[in-house]
Amino acid sequence: MSFNIALTGLNAVNEQLNTISHNIANAGTVGFKSSRTEFGSVYADSQAMGVEVIGTTQSISQGGALVATGRNLDLAISGGGFFVTKASNGDVLYTRAGVFGTDKDNYLVNSSGMRLQGYPTDAAGNLLVGTMSDLQIKNANLPARATDKLAFVANLDSSENVPAVVPFDPQNLNTYNSTYTTRVYDSQGREHTLTQYFVKTAANQWDAHYYMDGAAMGGPQALTFSTAGQLTAPMAPVNLTAALPGVDPLNIALDYTGTSQHGSDFVVTTNNPSGYPPGEQTGLMVEKDGRVFVNYSNGERLLQGQVVLANFANAGGLANQSGTAWSETAESGGPLIGVAGIGAFGSLSAGSLENSNVDLTQQLVSLMEGQRNYQANTKVMTTDKELTQVLFGAI
Repeated sequence: MSFNIALTGLNAVNEQLNTISHNIANAGTVGFKSSRTEFGSVYADSQAMGVEVIGTTQSISQGGALVATGRNLDLAISGGGFFVTKASNGDVLYTRAGVFGTDKDNYLVNSSGMRLQGYPTDAAGNLLVGTMSDLQIKNANLPARATDKLAFVANLDSSENVPAVVPFDPQNLNTYNSTYTTRVYDSQGREHTLTQYFVKTAANQWDAHYYMDGAAMGGPQALTFSTAGQLTAPMAPVNLTAALPGVDPLNIALDYTGTSQHGSDFVVTTNNPSGYPPGEQTGLMVEKDGRVFVNYSNGERLLQGQVVLANFANAGGLANQSGTAWSETAESGGPLIGVAGIGAFGSLSAGSLENSNVDLTQQLVSLMEGQRNYQANTKVMTTDKELTQVLFGAI
């Protein structure tokens, strides 16, 4: 009987040593979760029959250290959640290994070719939240966009005097009080200058004259302020139009909301025109909330989608597929999908990876303990054999 009990011990310890060896071998594997062999006693009624392996559990909830790599598509989750990846056959796996790149079709994929899942964008760059699909980078340069809006906020100096020299002449500094020039772009991305000249006409009354590349743009716009220095007119954006050779006419809605008139120097606090010249792709950037942007040489960036994360009511019930990827089971429950940084979902760290959570010191100690247990069971079997030989020799 002792021989059979020791044999069960050898088999169980052998599985434990295999698990420990597997952990040590993957101490440097990104996103790997260490495993532990669980033992249970075997009885026949009240008779001890040895030991058996009742299962192998993974420390899925225990995170590894984050290590900076400097590569934009290396992603690490700081907190709870899993990346969602999908194979070409439709199989879905969940992983913490955030080594991603792009394939020939510009889909975001891992080293196994599985596509990273997220919320895509429409043609206007708006997120389609709730529609999870393969994330794809639009491989195209950014075309020029004509300026059609200008948010302009300034303070006009109420202590200024009405100019003594009239009429207004942009070449004569004595005919206006203040001026400001803004860069704008036409439909081909060419740069132009929109210059505003502010002329005080009476108490709380100003005229704004507009020139595009030195050419006048219609008559002046009256600006009226209250006695408290707040803008009272115009309350709607001023529509400016300029006909330019070879391109679409420029139509700019100039919004003065927030402009004031106080007894301090003329100062512009907001000058935010829309529009930009054409740009070429210069790289990718992933924000902490999972939004993926493409950067362009003209300083613009375009939203490409948002990485989603999955979490489970019982992450320990996931089926281990490779040590770094898991699949859903009835025990784990269905995935809860969300975005990074909200609720139970951790934030994303771009340019970093999550190391294996294997504790080498602990594994080496467990390895020595397992070896001692193996030797002890071997000694039992050797002693049992010797006793048996003595017994049969005595007969």
